[in-house]
Amino acid sequence: MKLLYLTSFASLAAANFPWWKPLVSPQALSSRVNLHDLLHGTQHLQDLAYAYPERNRVFGGPAHMDTVNYLYHELKKTGYYHVYKQPQVHTWTKTDQNLTVNGDEVEALSMTYSPSVDTTAPLVLVANLGCEESDFPADVTGKIAVIRRGDCSFGDKSARAGNAGAAAAIVYNNVEGSLSGTLGAPSSELGPYAPVVGISLADGQSLVQQMEGGTVNAHLYINSQMENRTTYNVIAQTKGGDQKNVVSLGGHTDSVEAGPGINDDGSGIISNLVIAKALTKFRVKNAVRFLFWTAEEFGLLGSEFYVSSLSDDELAKIRLYLNFDMVASPNYALFVYDGDGSSFNQTGPAGSDEIEHMFEKYFASRGLASVPTAFDGRSDYVGFTDRGIPAGGLFTGAEGIKTEEEAKLFGGKAGVAYDANYHAVGDTMDNLNHKAFLINSQAIAHSVATYARSLSSIPVRDGKVKNIPRQVTRKHRGSHGAGCFHSVLSE
Repeated sequence: MKLLYLTSFASLAAANFPWWKPLVSPQALSSRVNLHDLLHGTQHLQDLAYAYPERNRVFGGPAHMDTVNYLYHELKKTGYYHVYKQPQVHTWTKTDQNLTVNGDEVEALSMTYSPSVDTTAPLVLVANLGCEESDFPADVTGKIAVIRRGDCSFGDKSARAGNAGAAAAIVYNNVEGSLSGTLGAPSSELGPYAPVVGISLADGQSLVQQMEGGTVNAHLYINSQMENRTTYNVIAQTKGGDQKNVVSLGGHTDSVEAGPGINDDGSGIISNLVIAKALTKFRVKNAVRFLFWTAEEFGLLGSEFYVSSLSDDELAKIRLYLNFDMVASPNYALFVYDGDGSSFNQTGPAGSDEIEHMFEKYFASRGLASVPTAFDGRSDYVGFTDRGIPAGGLFTGAEGIKTEEEAKLFGGKAGVAYDANYHAVGDTMDNLNHKAFLINSQAIAHSVATYARSLSSIPVRDGKVKNIPRQVTRKHRGSHGAGCFHSVLSE
């Protein structure tokens, strides 16, 4: 009996740690988020990147390792969290490419995990969308297959082309804009990958038109570098609060090769770090878990690794997941994930609607507009929604073009990308919109405090993990936000 009493007391004490501090409230936590701390954090990330010749924070590279260690130590020294680094190994790739057609250069972007190639060969148009063996004509052997984007992954298209004997493949977009992506993994069960690049819809239509007029020859060069890299997620969970009812939130720690990634996604992870520090001034009713993902830019690898490592019992403890990826775009809009599916007909797991409405009400309470963005599979919420965990989050736009209506709501310039430096060398401190950064960070703090106090609006799941088929948007990437390197797994 005495042991049972002590055990119960210890559990109660842990749940109420630190009992002497006030229970967190949305207003109190939001008020502790300030622009100085946000800019100090993002400047530190840029300094880490610029300390090395690469001037980026690509996963597994030196500046990314410094980013991981910085987050770990900043969280550890608070004494408020259980903090650990989750090791994992993923394949890093880097490619150079060049495509010429009948002597004219065509803008092309190679796919992550594409094999190298240096070949000159005729182009062959593939029937349908290149998702089935029967789509590839017999005479594709030794030639370059031209495939339209859609219905199946880039990896499936590449493997089908490789199985058919194609020397290489060109995938052209099904919406306006250039096309980049990943084959999803270093290899495929469907067969050997054909070397593959992506091109724009306009360039693809031009190739198709030329092929209708006769033989078209192309030269494709891809030089792919590939190595396995050890990298880490950083996980920090409050010592206090109900450990069986966990509020989780995250953002990714890596950048692309081109630059330091200060908006994408330095803004998201620094927002979360600043809020994590502010939260230490309070106690929580429900445990809060901050998640800092690695290797998002290579196909959501860190978040998927993490979620796949959890047992059904551990997954059941996660009541919701909040995702914050790019929250300070220079030509911003205030996007909220469309949890109820009312705008994009892509409903999140039960409870996602409540998260969306919570954010909408918060912005409205401040006299601010917000607009929906789709659950299109382009960021780290995917591993959670695929398993039936409700999700939501905020986003300020990437390569998509701001509409006239959005310019009226949020200011900025219509007809211009939300972030003209998306995935580019210019994604630096100068790229951040300070107003959007502060507004969204305070909104994030509001959401953390809301759910750390009470999860009454979020349905209790039955404990069974539901593997929900991923829904894929066909809308223009970025027309309602989109963001990051995120349309990489499902096309």
